[in-house]
Amino acid sequence: MRRSLRWWVLGAFVLSGALNYLDRQVLAALAPLLRAEFHLSNADYGLVLAAFSVTYAASAPLAGLFLDRVGLNRGVSAAVGLWSLVGVATALTKGLGGLMACRAWLGVAEAAGVPASGKAIILYLKPQERALGHAISQIGLSTGAMIAPPLAVGLAARYGWRSAFLVTGLAGFLWIPFWNWIARKAPAAADQAPRDTWSLRQLLADRRLWLFPLATILGMTVYSLWSNWTTLYLVQERGLKLEQTAWLAALPPVAANLGGVAGGWLSLRWMKNGTAAVAARMRVCLAAALIVLLTAAIPLAPGVLLAAAGICLSFFCVSAWSVNLYTMPLDIYGPSRAAFTTSLLVGAYGVMQAVFSPVIGALVDRWGFAPVCTLVSVLPLAAWGLLRWGKVERSR
Repeated sequence: MRRSLRWWVLGAFVLSGALNYLDRQVLAALAPLLRAEFHLSNADYGLVLAAFSVTYAASAPLAGLFLDRVGLNRGVSAAVGLWSLVGVATALTKGLGGLMACRAWLGVAEAAGVPASGKAIILYLKPQERALGHAISQIGLSTGAMIAPPLAVGLAARYGWRSAFLVTGLAGFLWIPFWNWIARKAPAAADQAPRDTWSLRQLLADRRLWLFPLATILGMTVYSLWSNWTTLYLVQERGLKLEQTAWLAALPPVAANLGGVAGGWLSLRWMKNGTAAVAARMRVCLAAALIVLLTAAIPLAPGVLLAAAGICLSFFCVSAWSVNLYTMPLDIYGPSRAAFTTSLLVGAYGVMQAVFSPVIGALVDRWGFAPVCTLVSVLPLAAWGLLRWGKVERSR
C-alpha cells in the first residue's frame, strides 16, 4: 500500500477521535451550567461521569471482539453512528436521570473508538511507527477536548447549552461517508497485515495481558483528572468565571497532543537505534512517570497561570506515557487480536473512571484538589513498576 494511503487512513481516525472526545468533553466544558440547572453537587457530577464510565468499561471488550469479528470498516461506522445519535439525544435531557442515561449509552458507543484506532494502527503502520501512530491518533482525542470548551461555551452563550450537544452530535454523521470513501481507497489493508498465532485461549492465559489493564487503572488517573475536572478546578480553586476558562482550559489538551507525539517519537528513535519495541516504550513510560510526580505541586502554584502550566506539564507527560502503554499489547499480540487487546485497556480506563470520578468529587467537596493531585502524582510510576515486575519485555 502506498505510504500516503496509510497516513490518510490514520488521518480519518484522528478526525473520528476528535469527534469522539468532542461529544464526550462538551459535558465537562459546560459542567457549571448543568450543575446549576439540574441542581447537582460535585458528587452528583461524579455520578454522571461514572454512568458513562461503567458502560464504557463493560462494553469495551465486547466492542473489541465485535470489531475483530465484523472488520474495521463496518464496526467503526456503526459505533460512530450510535455515539452521534446519543449526542443529539443529550440535548433533550431534562434532569439528572436523563443525563445519566444518555451518558451511559454514550459509553456503550464510544467504547469502540480507541480499539478501532488500535486496529487501524496495526493494520496500516510499521511496528516502529505504532506509538507515533497512537500519538497522532491521540491528537484527535486531545483536539476534541481542546475544541470543546470554546465551542461549547460559545454555543451555550448564544443559543443555550443544549445547542452544543446538538451540533457536536450531528457532526459525527458526516464522518461515516468520509471514512467509507477512504476505506474504499485502501481495501487491501487487512490482507497485507502479518498473521499472528495467538488463539483467544492462549491470549487470556498470558499473565502479561492482565498487567496492562491494571497499569491503565493506575496511570491513567492523571489523564482522567485533567480531562474531566480542569474547568471545575479553574472555577472552584482559582476563582475564574466560566467565560474566563474557555481558552485557558483548552491549553492542557494542546500539551497532551505534544506529549503524545513526543512519546511516540522518542520510542521510534530508540527503536531505530536498536532497542526492542517494548523495551523502548517502557523507557519512555519511566521518564514520563518521574516527571508526573510534579503534579502534586500544582495546588501550591502561586498564580493561575503557573497552575495551568503545571496542568499542561502533567498532561504532556501522562500522554507520552499512555501512547506507549497502549502500543505495547499491539507489539506483543499482533493484528488479529488488536481491537480486543486494546479494548481491555479501554475497559480498564472506564472502570477506573467509574470508581475514581465519584471519589474525586467527594474529596474535592471536602478538602479541595490538593489530596487528589498528590494521590495521582505517584500512580504512573507505580504502574511502570507493575509492568517491570511482570517482565512484559520478554518474548513469547
